[in-house]
Amino acid sequence: MITVSGLTKSYRMGEAEVQALKGVGFEIKANEFVAIMGPSGSGKSTLMNIIGCLDRPTSGSYRLNNREVAELSDDDLSAARNRDIGFVFQSFHLLPRLSALDNVLLPLRFSDSPAGDETHAKALLTRVGLDTRMDHRPNQLSGGQRQRVAIARSLVNRPAILLADEPTGALDSKTSVEIMELFTELHRAGQTIILVTHEEEVAAYAQRIIRMRDGQIVKIEERDHHAA
Repeated sequence: MITVSGLTKSYRMGEAEVQALKGVGFEIKANEFVAIMGPSGSGKSTLMNIIGCLDRPTSGSYRLNNREVAELSDDDLSAARNRDIGFVFQSFHLLPRLSALDNVLLPLRFSDSPAGDETHAKALLTRVGLDTRMDHRPNQLSGGQRQRVAIARSLVNRPAILLADEPTGALDSKTSVEIMELFTELHRAGQTIILVTHEEEVAAYAQRIIRMRDGQIVKIEERDHHAA
């Protein structure tokens, strides 16, 4: 599903050139649950942005569903972001004036695919445990509930891949466990999940952990179980 090889990313900061990624390569197959781990500055967020088609690499290859991403037009990239990839962020990114249901429906307004409708959105909110909170606005919801809305929104276009960037970073430990158990349920139902985190207890839910430091992969750990 995802094949990355020889990926580099350089930024100019004043006179200096910063190498955020230095020849990164790995594969992610359909229905895998993979965590990308590393300290601040390791390159994991840069890698996440490239996988999510939010940024382009300086060099190297990134193939998404057998298509070379570098060869996609901006419109094709935008379509891939909306159709193939669902995003979950640390800070939820919900629109404060919209209800939970309208926040979940939002991606459908930018999609020309008939992938979902209000019934589908309501089913997703029920699936994440918010069947009685659909009309609530974000300020009427707890942090964990807001992240559940964000997860339902990320799934509304039935994406092949769910990208989660520090999804428990703004949550207390009990709520973090609930959210990670929800990700585990989604994975068991067949969802491919890529999770960026710096927390070991969060990464422990994944099947594989890709550990990064200084823009390089230092270790890939296979795990045969989920923490619970």
